Amino acid sequence: MTTSSLPATMAAVQLIGHGGLDKLVYNTGVAVPQPAAGEVVVKVTACGMNNTDVWVRQGAYGTEEDAAAVSTWRRQGNTLTFPRIQGTDTVGTIAAVGQGVPASRIGERVMVDFSIYNRDDDSLADIDYMGHGRDGGYAEYQALPAENAHVVNTGLTDIELATFCCAYLTGEQMIERAALKAGERVLVTGASGGVGSGIVQLARARGAIPYAVVGKGKEEAVCAIGAEAVITRGVPDLPAAVAEATNGQPIDVVADLVGGPMFNDLLRILRAEGRYTTAGAIAGPVVQLDLRTMYLKQLQLNGSSQGTRGDFRRIVRYIEEGRLKPLVGGVYRLSDFHHAQTDFMAKDFVGKLVVVPDAIMDAGA
Repeated sequence: MTTSSLPATMAAVQLIGHGGLDKLVYNTGVAVPQPAAGEVVVKVTACGMNNTDVWVRQGAYGTEEDAAAVSTWRRQGNTLTFPRIQGTDTVGTIAAVGQGVPASRIGERVMVDFSIYNRDDDSLADIDYMGHGRDGGYAEYQALPAENAHVVNTGLTDIELATFCCAYLTGEQMIERAALKAGERVLVTGASGGVGSGIVQLARARGAIPYAVVGKGKEEAVCAIGAEAVITRGVPDLPAAVAEATNGQPIDVVADLVGGPMFNDLLRILRAEGRYTTAGAIAGPVVQLDLRTMYLKQLQLNGSSQGTRGDFRRIVRYIEEGRLKPLVGGVYRLSDFHHAQTDFMAKDFVGKLVVVPDAIMDAGA
């Protein structure tokens, strides 16, 4: 192992069980991880927040038998143990390398692909993630496979770079599974959040035309990142409002992160042979489906979670080409994590919230 003088202990936020915010404990005496063969240790400078953090803490994923059961993200073959350091969207500097990793990598600024790929191919049939199956980035240091630490040639700050990882990987796989093409129209729900705002930009990057459903007061911000038109959530007749926004042109794909009561309206909005894709359900995971809408319109429904190595490489390329704009909704100290997650759950922001270790914040991050 080659290091640049790793300390013995560090500060981290540890999840100690399923439940409320009291299950998140800020601990300044956590042992600094050491790199195994083929791994690096990253000195974390920023880490973005995600809804998965909240749902895993709450145990809100249910089971196939009982939607209300306390269960974590990986329903089958659970890999979550406590205490666990969450945090998927790590950005930082390589501070140590394990056996087989060139010492020249020390000092590289990297963005972390948080996925734990359990297969050599690009299949998502067996996948886990850092922050669940192993420790993540809500800490001062994180150990991870060297291949998951990507140098990104960009002038963006570490905080800005930490807005992309999980949200944009999730969004890219959603529209990849739905085979969104240039010139097609996609309706994005929850478009002011991390994944939704990412999909708006990712759709534009592939030449598609995004329309957005957002909460009141967030319309202008989402238009500014590329939405063709915005529909305010809660309108009395969503299909009519979408038809007005598109001037009667069809919606080819719905990228839904909300679910809940609007689900069947979203299927009604789709054109015949349209495609629905989802990776979230912030308004409720159990929905009503009129199967006649699905089969008479020949609809395709796609479930999606995380993304592939190829998806991540495309995101890196888009960032380096300047085709994606970071949306920082707020920055918080690691020691102020309860405040950060409370604000995250309130959803009164656009884009992503980012957590920064106190020492980095004090140094002027």
